[in-house]
Amino acid sequence: MKVISSVVDYNSGLTPATISSSNVSTTSEYTLRDQLRMTKAINYFRWQGRLATAQLGQRVVEVGCGIGNFTRMIADRERVIGIDIEPVVIAEHRKQFASQPHIRSLVLDALQPEFRDLASETPDSVVCLNVLEHISDDLATLQQFASILPRAGRVVLMVPAFMELYGPIDKRLGHYRRYTCSSLKQTARKAGFSAREVRYMNLVGFFGWWANAKVLLREEQSDAQIELFDRRVVPIMEKLESAIPPPFGQSVFAVLEKD
Repeated sequence: MKVISSVVDYNSGLTPATISSSNVSTTSEYTLRDQLRMTKAINYFRWQGRLATAQLGQRVVEVGCGIGNFTRMIADRERVIGIDIEPVVIAEHRKQFASQPHIRSLVLDALQPEFRDLASETPDSVVCLNVLEHISDDLATLQQFASILPRAGRVVLMVPAFMELYGPIDKRLGHYRRYTCSSLKQTARKAGFSAREVRYMNLVGFFGWWANAKVLLREEQSDAQIELFDRRVVPIMEKLESAIPPPFGQSVFAVLEKD
């Protein structure tokens, strides 16, 4: 699971200069550049955040917390435990939330046996946004999530959709796979979860990712594309998709419940 697993906070002032290449792996260095570029997608991150926060309880484990972009959205919860495998981003996470003792920051891989010790924190929810695709064994990871949750505990996921969209950017980001609603439900069932909600999102992004992957063969995302998409497309698309879920999209959003 060699990746900085969450979005760089656009309010943090974090830059490539403050996280040196000596502190991160090569894949992580590319991921960091991608995340810094994606800081322009403020509306898109807020859309994701609104979807996820509405489904979470009061005691949340955030897997792949990065430096705390999403953590900030759930800082009003009773307890938040943010984990990431990169010590450099956890150091920044701790700094961001130093004045909030109910938020805990840990260097921890979700596949480590020590992850199960988080059950002592009595979490009711796990949130894992754009991380599961970076992990070689997604079934084992979901089983780990199940091990720390009570019955009816929730997992909120966001993952990229459709292997047909897999391209150079996915490869360089360290993505093992992209999902369909069906494949994610199947893996969730094996791990002991029922699908409370599983749906596609970001219909327009589907076509943009396809063009980048299959026509333009881009190895990195475009600043201009991101800014145009975020400013002009996302506000309209969020309203439309909240009324009518699209039949396909760039991502899958899922809310799972432990059986």
